[in-house]
Amino acid sequence: MNDSIKVLMVDDEEQFRATTRKLLTRKGFDTLLAGSGEEALEQLKNQPDVVVLDIKMPGMDGHETLKEIRRQAPDMPVIMLTGHGDLPSAKEARESGAFDYLSKPCDIDLLAAKISDAFTSRRKGARPAERKVREVMIPFEEYTSISAGQSVLEAILELKETFSSRMTTSRIMETGHRSLLVLGANGEVQGVMTIKDLLESIMPAYLSAPKPSTADSIQYSPMFWSGMFTLEVRKLSTKKVGEVMSPRPSTIDADSNLMEAAFLMITQNERRLLVMQGTRPVGVIREQDLFFEMVRVQQG
Repeated sequence: MNDSIKVLMVDDEEQFRATTRKLLTRKGFDTLLAGSGEEALEQLKNQPDVVVLDIKMPGMDGHETLKEIRRQAPDMPVIMLTGHGDLPSAKEARESGAFDYLSKPCDIDLLAAKISDAFTSRRKGARPAERKVREVMIPFEEYTSISAGQSVLEAILELKETFSSRMTTSRIMETGHRSLLVLGANGEVQGVMTIKDLLESIMPAYLSAPKPSTADSIQYSPMFWSGMFTLEVRKLSTKKVGEVMSPRPSTIDADSNLMEAAFLMITQNERRLLVMQGTRPVGVIREQDLFFEMVRVQQG
């Protein structure tokens, strides 16, 4: 998806470098690391496609490193990372020839988008045109899935994992999918499992049944609600995913425009769309993917 873009990540914090490398590798990037400006200049011999450079580093700082990178590799796109409240420094870097800048903590999806833009800019010699759905989506193989025949308890544990497995530091974030694709026996997408589906499934039928006029005072008393949540959640665990899932999301072609994706989400009242390449699902585009694209456009 990222044409094996080689990224040089330059930051003096070891944990940040390690975490970012894991996240970018999962997104298909080949990531080189440098812990200082001097190491970054040494890594230029490995011919990275894009450099991500922290501004504040001991010794040779980001501004000095950027200046030397521009001297040694004039066409090398450099994305600057700046701490909160240091925007003037970032704008100075942009004026000095940086491709763009991001404030920390930065979302990994937004950073990945900036890297792809920088690579395209270098290859084509111009800033890229508006991106398509395929360039913003989550690839199908990266989205957590579950079988329609599995239990809701298994789905709950899988859904929990989409939160807990996200790698986050004070300087970089990875957002979870917060939903599961539900697959049939042949691997086809049958539906989607969300937290809203789980909440709707624990609502007893009598809560929506017609009630006598005197029932309202009973319904909203503390005694009425006591223990109901625990009881219904335990009953839910034995059900199958196929019984409580939402229908399969609306589909959109991978080469569609982002405005079409936004239009479908609004008009179909959906938070995610299944991305298709012909008859084959290739990914999922979520409302947060469009949001971070909005951020990218605003900052561009």
